[in-house]
Amino acid sequence: MKTKITFLLAFLFIGFNSGFAQQDEECMTKLSIFHEYVKAKNYDAAFEPWMAVRNKCPKFNTAIYIDGEKILNHKIDQASGADKVALINDLLLLWEKRAEYFASKTKKGEYAAKACQLMYDNKKELGKTDAELYDCFDAAYKLDKDTFTNPKSLYTYFSLMVDLYDAGAKPAQDLFNKYDDIVEKVDDEVKSYSEKLNKLAEKVDGGTVLSKKENSYKRYYESYLKAYDQIAGSIDSKLGERANCTNLIPLYQKDFEAHRSDAVWLKRAVSKMYHKECTEDPLYEQLVKAYDETAPSADTKYFVATILLKKGKTSEAESYLNQSFELETDTYKKGKLANRIGLILKKKHSYGKARNYFRQALKLNPSSGRPHLSIAAMYASSAKNCGDTNFNKRAVYWLAAQEAQRASRVDPTLKKAAAQSATSYKAKAPTKSEIFTAGMTGKTITIGCWIGSSVVVPKI
Repeated sequence: MKTKITFLLAFLFIGFNSGFAQQDEECMTKLSIFHEYVKAKNYDAAFEPWMAVRNKCPKFNTAIYIDGEKILNHKIDQASGADKVALINDLLLLWEKRAEYFASKTKKGEYAAKACQLMYDNKKELGKTDAELYDCFDAAYKLDKDTFTNPKSLYTYFSLMVDLYDAGAKPAQDLFNKYDDIVEKVDDEVKSYSEKLNKLAEKVDGGTVLSKKENSYKRYYESYLKAYDQIAGSIDSKLGERANCTNLIPLYQKDFEAHRSDAVWLKRAVSKMYHKECTEDPLYEQLVKAYDETAPSADTKYFVATILLKKGKTSEAESYLNQSFELETDTYKKGKLANRIGLILKKKHSYGKARNYFRQALKLNPSSGRPHLSIAAMYASSAKNCGDTNFNKRAVYWLAAQEAQRASRVDPTLKKAAAQSATSYKAKAPTKSEIFTAGMTGKTITIGCWIGSSVVVPKI
C-alpha cells in the first residue's frame, strides 16, 4: 500500500505540477486515497478524504478542485431539495476557491460560464430568474470572452436573451446585437478547430500516419465542431421569425444615418438583410453601398455582386465575385467565401465555374465536406445531359456518390447526411444485372459535357 501511495503521489506531483510548500503528510496520504477512488468512480468513498484535504490544505494541489468537481457533481445528481441546493452552492464555492488559489490554471470565462450554466440547469431549485441568469452569462462573456467557449453555454446565453426579448425586457436591437455577437463567436471557434483539423488532414494527405496522440486530438476537434454545428442551427431556430424583414427593415432604416460610417454596424446589417432574404428592399442596396464606401473589402465586393445579380447583370456580378475572392487573405475565410461563391454559381447553373470555386474551397479548408456535396448534387442533376447512352448517363451517379462519400470521410458534421446521399446516388446508378447485361464490369466510362471526367464501373 505504501508503494502504491508513493507512486500515486509522484504521479500527482508531476501531473498537476503544483508547489508543495505547505506539505502535510496527512494531506498527501488522503489526497492519494481520494484520487484513487475518483479514478474508480467511487465518488461516495472519495468524499470524506477529499473534504479533509480540502479543508486542511486548500492550496495543496489542483487535484482538490479537479476531483472535487466530479465528486460534487455526482452528489448533486443523487440529491434533492435543500441538500441539492447546498451541494450546488458548495460547487460554486469550490470554483471560487480554485480561482483564488490556482488563478493561473483557472480560465476566467470558462469557469464563470460553468457557474452560470450550473445555476441555469438548476434554476428552479435556486429560484433564479431569466434576468439574473442572463446577467450572469453576460458578465462571464465580458469578463473573458476568449475562454467562454462552451457550446452549450453559448446557446444558453443567447436563448436567455430571446426569452427576455419575448417578455418585453430587451429591445430588438439588443437581441440582434447579441445574435451577431454569439454567431461571430461560434464562427471564430469553428475556424480555430477547423484550422487545427486541416493541419492533421494535410499530414494524412501527405502520407503521414497520425500518432495515437494526434488521433486523440482529431476526435477532440471533431467533437467540438459537431457541437458548434448543432448550436449554430439551434441559435438560428431560436431567433426564428423575430428577425424577419418586417422587423429588420424599419430598425435599420431608423438607425442608418447614425451608422452610415460604422463599418461593424453596416457589416452586421447587410449580413442580416442578406441571410434573411430582405434584399429586394431598396434599403439593402443603400446599406451595401455605404459598407463598400466605408470599408471596401472581400465582404463588400461579395455583397455588391448580390445586388448586380438581382439586377440581372451577371457578367459584372461575376467580376465582383472574383474581386472578392482575390481580396480575401485569411485562408479559412477564403475557403468559406469560395464555397459561398460556388453556391451562387451553382444556383445559376454555371456548374463548371461553380466546381472550380468548390475545389478552391476544399483546398483551403479540407475538413469541410459541404463543397463535396455541392459537386455531387451538380453531377446528379446533370446525369441526363452528360452521357451518350442511358447506361453512361446513369453512370454519372457513381461520380456523385464518390463525392458524397468524400464529404462523409472528411467532415464530422456531415457524416450521416453525406452517407445517406451517397446511398441515394448509388441506387440511381446501373444495377449489377444491368452491368452484366451491358458487359461493362470494371470498364472505364468517359463522361463529357462540363463534367469532363471518368468513372470506373464496379466489378461484379
